[in-house]
Amino acid sequence: MRIRELYNRAVPTISFEFFPPRNEEGEATLFREVVPALKALGPDFFSVTYGAGGGTRASTLRIVHRIRSEFGVESMAHLTCVGSTRDMLADVLDEAHRLGIENILALRGDPPKGQTAFHATEGGFAHALDLIKLVHERGHFGVGAACYPEGHVEAAHKHDDWDRAAAKVEAGAEFLITQLFYDWSDFLDMEDYLRNKRQVKVPIIPGILPFLSTEQIKRFTTLCGSRLSQPLHQKLEALASDDESVRKLGVEVCTDICRRLLDHGVAGIHFYCLNRVASCREIIGNLGLSSAK
Repeated sequence: MRIRELYNRAVPTISFEFFPPRNEEGEATLFREVVPALKALGPDFFSVTYGAGGGTRASTLRIVHRIRSEFGVESMAHLTCVGSTRDMLADVLDEAHRLGIENILALRGDPPKGQTAFHATEGGFAHALDLIKLVHERGHFGVGAACYPEGHVEAAHKHDDWDRAAAKVEAGAEFLITQLFYDWSDFLDMEDYLRNKRQVKVPIIPGILPFLSTEQIKRFTTLCGSRLSQPLHQKLEALASDDESVRKLGVEVCTDICRRLLDHGVAGIHFYCLNRVASCREIIGNLGLSSAK
């Protein structure tokens, strides 16, 4: 099923994103514990990330295929431009099609570890826009793309980045999923710009990351250019030595963001679960979403 169709329903569409484990043991744990526990929360689809330089190509596609075939839940494969030529990316898409995968999240990707700037591979793509066009032209896939409520960290101004999000839709993206953020008004500002200034009609879905530790979320927000408000930053610092208290704070903060945005009328919530279940389970329970379907 095309994920775009899932966002047409009257109830919120809930999805979880995780990354391929580094080894066979981790993958076994993923399918034995994580996927069944997340499935029990009633998600509409999963998405699986794609390692830098295509390092998880085989496992990303394998995991997506297994979830769809063994668990009966729609699943979307990420695909990035990093370290790949156009022909290499076309090969991945051919393989995904052979496996029956129907949805691709098309991303530029972050610079490889140890590099501070993105450099396109010779014969590859410098922008997600080019990859979106390639996936869309194939005709086999529903195509999703990323957007950034506070603007991409490399953008001179957030409006420039929001214009790029609109261009992604014009190129074939059927829905947009945001980078993590912790001020719900940033989402509303971006949505208003895209809807009213750029006439974007596709679903715009908030991406929510329940944080697990103070150092982790400081690192993540620094990398992607997201803000932590001063009051939230102070709370995180005060709890820095107690990861469980930080996790509970993350549940509280993310529950509030989700509730406000669901009341506003977003078509769904996309959770970055980091291969963990507890925080997402608690947020889903707080929102009463498990019984909504």
